[in-house]
Amino acid sequence: MNPFGKAGLVGGAVSAAALGALAGVTVGHRPAARRSGRRDRYAKEDFRLMSADRGSIVAAEDGTALAVREVGPADAPVTVVFVHGYCLRMESWHFQRRQLEKRWGKAVRMVFFDQRGHGRSAVPAPASCTIGQLGRDLDVILQAVAPRGPVVLVGHSMGGMTILALARQVPELFGTKVIGVGLISTAAEGLNKTGLSRNLQNPVIDAFRLAVRTSPGLVQFGRGAARMLISPILRSASYGTDVSPSLMRFSEWMLNQTSVTTIVNFLKSLELHDESAALPVIAELPSLVLCGDADMILPFSQSEAMAAELPESELVRVVGGGHLVQLEFPIRVTDAIDRLVGRSIAEQGDSERTVVGG
Repeated sequence: MNPFGKAGLVGGAVSAAALGALAGVTVGHRPAARRSGRRDRYAKEDFRLMSADRGSIVAAEDGTALAVREVGPADAPVTVVFVHGYCLRMESWHFQRRQLEKRWGKAVRMVFFDQRGHGRSAVPAPASCTIGQLGRDLDVILQAVAPRGPVVLVGHSMGGMTILALARQVPELFGTKVIGVGLISTAAEGLNKTGLSRNLQNPVIDAFRLAVRTSPGLVQFGRGAARMLISPILRSASYGTDVSPSLMRFSEWMLNQTSVTTIVNFLKSLELHDESAALPVIAELPSLVLCGDADMILPFSQSEAMAAELPESELVRVVGGGHLVQLEFPIRVTDAIDRLVGRSIAEQGDSERTVVGG
């Protein structure tokens, strides 16, 4: 029985209609996308590369199916786990997957997975769409696919928040199993003070949040309107420079493939989360803090503040980089991750020699 009755259905329909009207007004005033006359450097890029990697499904603690892909031998000396961001999927690490396989060969195994509600992973219950739950999901992934051997964790945006949530929840993993941490275009605290959050504080999103809670069956009616508002905000923040049309289509495909209910359900946790207690946990580990200085979602100043709390961190400023810096400036990001893994392995070796010699 519908606890909201006919009134609830009518309210949901009105919310959906309001979304359409308001989103139309909002989108009508957004600036036109920039166009570049340069050659499309990625016209022949195979963005489906990761779909051929060996895959598996890992069940989260609540049963949500999480899709996993792996590159490199299962018995490699080190595993690097990549955690993607909000409204993306594991393919957002496409360039790093391709470039680092050539550099590392069989010496490193790479693990990628789709966060709940994203990519090939299952759409979860709305109440589970929190940063804290994502941290627990990452713990399950590590237990399932990397039960032995050292691990380096690399996260972008919400993926970095996921890593910090795990550090707060299971600090004993860090410095033992986890030997290095990469935080790309991310922050330890919520987005309630950034431009993204301010843009999403409006009647359209509020109405859609209400529709998600009260009339989920009618959400699909308003999904186009909600996407019309949210997608341009995320799209305009993706890149700080003119990029390849093929790359733009690829990133838009990831955004468009994300369920609008997933997009809305994660917003509150993204706005309000606070994982700053995790910073002391990883402070003594080799770490990377990287961000583009044209990132409108998570400004570079937040990366500077986070790096100041991590004495073993390398702070990398990517001039002109937007929020999808790993796609916009792939070599800069790949090089930084390569350095992080090298430092992490070297540090672990020094620690083991100290223990043996001591």
